[in-house]
Amino acid sequence: QVGLLESGGGSVETGGSLTLTCKPSGLPYSGGCMGWFRQAPGKEREAVALIDDDDTTTYADSVKGRFTISNVNAKNPLYLQMNNLKPEDSAIYYCAADEFPPSCTVIPGQVDLDDFEYWGQGTQVTVSS
Repeated sequence: QVGLLESGGGSVETGGSLTLTCKPSGLPYSGGCMGWFRQAPGKEREAVALIDDDDTTTYADSVKGRFTISNVNAKNPLYLQMNNLKPEDSAIYYCAADEFPPSCTVIPGQVDLDDFEYWGQGTQVTVSS
């Protein structure tokens, strides 16, 4: 079965840490772009962090310096280390992958959800104040 499976979500207090894991299964390529998106209640899904097959990483301004994305390739797990979590980080976090998206950079207006072919089912992150 081809797809992505996230894990590692949970509930933490402000300032806490979580590590999300995304395990790819059966992707028909080893390179491409992988990343994490999140969606809070009543808000649109947004890109959080992306990594391309040259290991270039980009982050949303809201998480820079606190979140770290890492990955070897599309055959291995993708991680998101989240430190110093804030209540506004609360959301469902989704893993996504595509071999050739038009953009693999977290720049508003350049990342299109429709450009990513594979999506996980999401994992809930809740940060309490």
